[in-house]
Amino acid sequence: MATMRLLLCLTGVFALTATSAAQVVSEGRQDNGPKISPEKAVEQWKIGLVVTAKSGPCGGMVGSFTLPGDWPEQEVRILNENFSPLAVVTDRMIDTVKQLVVTIDRLPAGDDAPVLVTVEITRHPLLPPGNTSDLLKVSPKKLPKDVRIHLGPSPGIETQHGKIKALAKNILQQSSAATDWERVEVIFDWVRKNIEPRDKQTQPSAYQTLRDKASNHEGLCWLFIALCRVSEIPARTVWVPKYCYPEFYLQDREGRGYWFPCRVAGVREFGGIDERRPIWQKGDNFRMPERPREAVHYLPPELTGKGGEPSVNFVREPAGG
Repeated sequence: MATMRLLLCLTGVFALTATSAAQVVSEGRQDNGPKISPEKAVEQWKIGLVVTAKSGPCGGMVGSFTLPGDWPEQEVRILNENFSPLAVVTDRMIDTVKQLVVTIDRLPAGDDAPVLVTVEITRHPLLPPGNTSDLLKVSPKKLPKDVRIHLGPSPGIETQHGKIKALAKNILQQSSAATDWERVEVIFDWVRKNIEPRDKQTQPSAYQTLRDKASNHEGLCWLFIALCRVSEIPARTVWVPKYCYPEFYLQDREGRGYWFPCRVAGVREFGGIDERRPIWQKGDNFRMPERPREAVHYLPPELTGKGGEPSVNFVREPAGG
């Protein structure tokens, strides 16, 4: 019964988000907003963790992992749960991200405790808007609170750095762009033209990318985001499997706001994106309730414990894979 109650609770959360997403999709079909492509990719994924007490009994364990959520371009449906009776599972929201929290008080030696959720994810590409001349940046004071947070610094996105501020000002001063949409596009094209895409294993930052004039897709994404933010244009990171890309925010003259994706690294796509991989998270400045002073750009799965030496396998794989 406990598992069924959690499933119903999570389904309610997804349904509520889907309602909001549907409203955005309806607005997005107007000339000013992004268009939802009728094309789609449907995938099933198994997500969660399996804790094993290999060398002896374990106890006092708390783990967590995130689930993908509904967005205008994505719908998520829970298909199945496999929860160990030894695990107590609750859910919470951290900004826009859904997270399951797993508590295991005691795990006997040799036993394992799976907490796995199978979901079906339907993902649509986004097409650029038909009319961009009426899309405007908004004074930070007039932005919704959940949008305004995407104007400040994030881990790896140093919006306070003087060279990033000076560069953004210089790019726009030398531009002949007539609209706010065109000004964002000028920043976008500057990054694509002046930063060399390069496979790097080290974690880049916006300033390191600017300094080196080269970076991987994360560095290009974060430099574009930083330049947008210091120009008072909200921007955020979208995380998909083994990749991330940015979105920027503008409003139409009626005050309706829209997030527009773009692909800085790879094939040029601005204001829309032919991306069909599942969206894991949106955002790049999260704080776990257990560590409120520590900001992270992505919420990873984790497990902590007080007794024994548990082994944990974090699962995120295509169902049946």
